[in-house]
This record gives sequence, structure tokens and C-alpha cells, in this order.
Amino acid sequence: MIPILYMYGMGLTALGSFVLGVFVLSKGLRHNLYRAWFYFCCSVGIWSLGYFLTMLPNITKNLALLSSRGSHASGAIIPVLFIRYIFVWLDIKLKSRLLLLTCYFLSIILAVLSLTPFIVVDLSPKLFFRYYPVGRLGYVLYVINFISWIIVAHYYMFRNYRIISDPKRNQMKYFLLGTISGYLGGASCFPLIFNIPIPPYLSILIIVYIFTTTYAILRYRLMDIKVAVTRTGIFIAVYTLVLGFPFAAAVWLKKWFIEMFETNWWMVPLVLMAVLATAGPFIYIYLNRKAEERLFKEQKRYQSILKQASLGMTRIRNLQKLLNLITHIVTKTVKITYAAIYIHDKNADEYLLQVSRDQGKVVIPKLSQDNPLIQWLVSKRRVLVYEEVKRKMQDTNDIIIKRLEENMRLLCASVIIPSILEDKFMGFIVLGEKMSGQIYTTDDLNVFEVLASQAALAIENAQFYEEAKEMQDQISQAEKMATIGTMADGLSHQINNRFYALSLIAGDSIDTIKMTDTSKCTPEVQKMIEDVSKALDRIQTNVIQGGEVVRGMLKYSRRGEEGFEPLELNKILDGTLEMVQFKVKLSDLDIVRNFNHIPKIRGNMTQLEEVFFNFIDNANDAIVERKQTFKEENYRGRITISASPKTEETLEIIVEDNGMGVRNEDAKKVFTPFFTTKISSRKGTGLGLYVIRRIINEVHKGKIQFESQYKTGTKFIVELPIAK
Repeated sequence: MIPILYMYGMGLTALGSFVLGVFVLSKGLRHNLYRAWFYFCCSVGIWSLGYFLTMLPNITKNLALLSSRGSHASGAIIPVLFIRYIFVWLDIKLKSRLLLLTCYFLSIILAVLSLTPFIVVDLSPKLFFRYYPVGRLGYVLYVINFISWIIVAHYYMFRNYRIISDPKRNQMKYFLLGTISGYLGGASCFPLIFNIPIPPYLSILIIVYIFTTTYAILRYRLMDIKVAVTRTGIFIAVYTLVLGFPFAAAVWLKKWFIEMFETNWWMVPLVLMAVLATAGPFIYIYLNRKAEERLFKEQKRYQSILKQASLGMTRIRNLQKLLNLITHIVTKTVKITYAAIYIHDKNADEYLLQVSRDQGKVVIPKLSQDNPLIQWLVSKRRVLVYEEVKRKMQDTNDIIIKRLEENMRLLCASVIIPSILEDKFMGFIVLGEKMSGQIYTTDDLNVFEVLASQAALAIENAQFYEEAKEMQDQISQAEKMATIGTMADGLSHQINNRFYALSLIAGDSIDTIKMTDTSKCTPEVQKMIEDVSKALDRIQTNVIQGGEVVRGMLKYSRRGEEGFEPLELNKILDGTLEMVQFKVKLSDLDIVRNFNHIPKIRGNMTQLEEVFFNFIDNANDAIVERKQTFKEENYRGRITISASPKTEETLEIIVEDNGMGVRNEDAKKVFTPFFTTKISSRKGTGLGLYVIRRIINEVHKGKIQFESQYKTGTKFIVELPIAK
């Protein structure tokens, strides 16, 4: 029974090695790691197949000897293929290729010699084997070479243990456990060759090692081999019981079964096997669940917290508070080194860093729409794992993959999760490494995807709420201004009445003083009367100026009732300056008119005065901001107004200032209603340029363009129809 079980065990090892190797290769033919693992599996498969063939009942000695030598030839190259796999997995770059070349050279030489009597001299019966290799000095060299290169491979694993990243260091713990057990199994075949009576039972561990590592490569991206080892161990234990116990009962209790059931004794182990085979899957599921509860106890805890947090996020209306909460929950709950959130800015068409918990890391403030990382996330809309991207970069020369790896490295990202709401890509969440060194499992990534989706909804709600609130405040302010404008007629009438009364009082007082004989008064009284007369003159002068201010306000606030008529640009500017002087200190500015003998414009005087009023007012604010920001010596504000015919039907007017200018990210929003860049306490309503564009484009059928360079100045280019 034991020889048969061992023979089938080696056959299963051979078949499993080939099947698993091909299966891995089929998942990525161009994947360097997959190819390396495929070659290694094939070498183990050929070695196992040779042992299987030598144990076939009807095989001749000559065929058995040929199979044994072929098996040893394949075994000679197992170490070099294993070293190659380790170097690919750990991304080890040797300064000198002498080591690998030496390993290849010696392994190939021994593989060739294994086909001759130098390694396997003959076959002879040993223990329960009918044919087993006989080796002498050549076989000693074979064993030394095999063990030496396996030690070298493990040396490189141990040497790189401290310098590799925490997730990979965690993987290596369990990977080492698998390799050591696998090679102990393979080495158990050596003692019997030198007539040491130790059966090679441990060689069955080879298939366990092959299976667990293959499962880890495919299922967990070789990131959590502990899970693979655990699940495989449970599977083997359960099905060893299911298949092995009936066989053992049939061997050890055969006599007792015959006594009890006579000729039908064979039905007992058969029924037992059927019962255990039925119960096997349920036993495996139960044990696997219990094992995972222990393995993932901490992960299940924080995954539950994240799910609960994702449900409550939509109730938060403050965007900054929401983003801070998300990063706080993720970093504290999952215990990661770094987290950041990037949100799409519609106006700048960029992804801006909104919040980060960086622990000293240098972060990228924004990513453009053209960035390869953004383009990949927008098109693929799935999680990016740095280890996967890095491995793909090693296997391909694709420039996009290299740019992805570069961006993820600069972002300090172990994982990037896109935040998507329906078909709208809102932004993405960046996660660093776990402090524990554990990896992000598939379940982790699934939970983070749910969190990102809920975050997208919560972010949109918060953005909408804040935009609505801001717009409501601006509308309210605009309504107040409109109300004041509506009241201007009544206010100006009341103010003018009082100015008129003051003017009469002052005039009457001056006339009275002039008609009074003050020659008999003392010098002190005469001096006082003279001062009073001068004060009354100043009052009368200021009353006249106040009336002009009121008339200007009234003119600006009233809707232009007159129709379109031919207008001179100089007269429009004169009327504008008459109004703007009460808001802007014109003595601090140089207003240059750079035009002569230009045709008249067909337009509405009041509305065009409003247009140029806003131009000059905005230019003055930009000039004041530049003064306050840079405090440049010899700087003086300048507004230049140029004009020339562009075509026979249109006049081009350019209003240019040397103020602060507008940032690139704000340039696209200047004509957006309620948007303003003014930083003073008298912040504008954000409606000025919006109204200007409507007056020029819709009312006057003209055009307006905007150009600006931050810290240099701004230019408005207006086209208006020429009067015929």
C-alpha cells in the first residue's frame, strides 16, 4: 500500500506542477514573474515524473534507469531556476552577473552529466522501492551543487529582508516557510541513495509548496501567502482525512470487516468514504471560516468601522470637515502611514489636493487632467496597487506603466482608489503602507471601493450645499445692491432737497454778511466774520459737488431708456470717469487714451458707461492688490485704452492694466456669475463681468475676450459695431 500511495503522490506532484505552471503562465504570458515560476514548476514536474515512472509496476530496468537519469537532469537545473525566480520576485539587480552565469554553467554541466552514469550509476532495490538510484562520487557533487545554490537563494532572501518594503517583508515570512518545507521534502530523497534507510516520505511537501505559492501568486498577487498556506493546509488536512481514513481502515481493519460482513466487507470503507466525501466540503468551509476569523480579526474590525462610517458621511455638509473625517478614520482605523484625497476642480480642470495626513511626506499639490495616472483612473475606474504596477513595469517597456509607477511613487501611494459617482469621476483617495507591514487584501480593497463611492456622494452633496449657500449669499447681496439702485431716484431727490436748502442758507448768509457794514466792528469781529464767510463759501462749493455726485449716482443706477445711437468713445470715457471718480482715486492712476480719429460706435450710452466703469473699477482693484502684495518701488498703476477698426463693421477696443492679473485656475471663471477674485473687505458681488458680457454680446451684438498674466496685468478685448 505504501509504495502505491508514494507512487501516486509523485504522480500528483508531477501533474500538479505542470498544470499549475501552465495555469500561471496563461494569466500573463509577458509577465516576467509568471514565466519564471512556470519554468521552475516545469523543472519540478519533470523531476517528479521521473520518480513516478521508475515506480510503475511493469517498467523495465532500462526504462527506469532512463527515467531516473532524466529526472536528475531536470533536478540539476531546479536551483538555478529557483534563484532566477527569487531575483525576479525581489527585483534584485546584481552588480556582477558572474554569480548567475556560474550557477547556470554548473547546473547545465551537471544536467548533461546526469544523463550519463557519472551521477546515477545504476538502480537497485531499496526499502519498498523496486528500482532506486545508486550514486557514488558524482552524486556527492550533484547534492553539494543542489544544496549550495538553494542556500545562496535563501541567503539573498534573508539579506533583502530588511531593505524591502513592509508588505513584501511580511510576504517573505510565509514564503520562506514554504520554500524551506518544499526543499526539505526534495532533500529527503537523497539519504536512501547513499543507503541510509530513511524513506523519502517528506517529498510530498513539494506539491504543497508548489500549490500554496501558485495560489498566492494568482489570488493574492503574492501579497498574502499566509492566507494561501492556511487555506491549502486546511484543504489538505480535510481531504487527507476524507481519502486517507477509508484506505487506512481497509488496510488495518480488513480482517475484522471480513469477520463482521464476510464477502461484503468492502462496502464498509466505500460507505465511509462516501459519508466523509459528502461531509468534507462542509468541514472545509467551517474550518476555513474559523481560521479566517482568527487571521483577519483585526481587518474585519476596521472593515466594519469603515462600512459604518461610509453610511454616515452623507449627513456632513461641510466639505473640509468631511474630507478631514475620511482621512482621520482611514489612518486611525486601518493604521496606515499616509492618506490623501484629491478632488476634481471643474473650473481649473485639475485634481487638487484637498487634505492629507502626511506625517512629513512631501505631497504633490495638484495633478493635471493630462497626467497619465488621471487618464488611467478615468478610463479604467478601478483600484491601482503599487506592487502590481511596479511588477508590470519590470515586465514591459510601456511608457504609460512607467509613468503610473513614477506618479504613485511621488504620491507615496501603496493603493489609489478612484471615487466615482455614477459615471462621474470625482477624484481619488491615496493610501500609504500599513504600519503593521500587512498588505491590502482583496476584502480591504472591496471595502475601500465602497468607502470611495460613498465619499463621492457625500462630497457632491457637500459641494452642492456650499455652492448653494455661497450663491444664496451672493444673490442676497446682489438684491441689496439692486434695491439700493431702485431707491436711488428717491434718495437723490431727498438728498438734493437738503443740498438745495443748505445752498440757500449758505447763500443767504453770505449775502447778509456782504450787506452788513462791518467797518465799525473790532478787528477780532471782522476777522471772525471773514472766516465765517469763507466757511459758507466752502459749504456752498461742497453742496454743488455733492449734487454732482448724486446726479452721477442717479445716472449710473438708472436703466438706459434711450435707444441706440452713434457714440464717440471719448464721450463714453468722459461720462465713465465722471462717475468712477467718486469710487476710485484717479490721481493715483495714469489713464491713457491711445487712439485718434476713430469711427463712432453704435450703442447705448448708459450701458457702455457701465461697461467701462466696471473695467476701470476692476483694474484699480488689481493695481491696489499688486501694490499691497509686492510693495514695488516706483510702481504706478496704469490703465491704457486703445481703439482701432478691426473690420469695416467693428471697432476693437483694448482695455489693459498693469495690476495683479488673474491666476490660471481662475481665468476660466471670470465671466461666471457670482465669481470674484477681489480680496478687499468690500468684496464684489461677482456679477460685474457677467453683466458686461451680456451687455456686449447680447445687447450690442459684439464680442469680448479676456487675457491675463498673473503678477503682470490683465487685458480685455472688446469688439463693438461701428455706427453707419
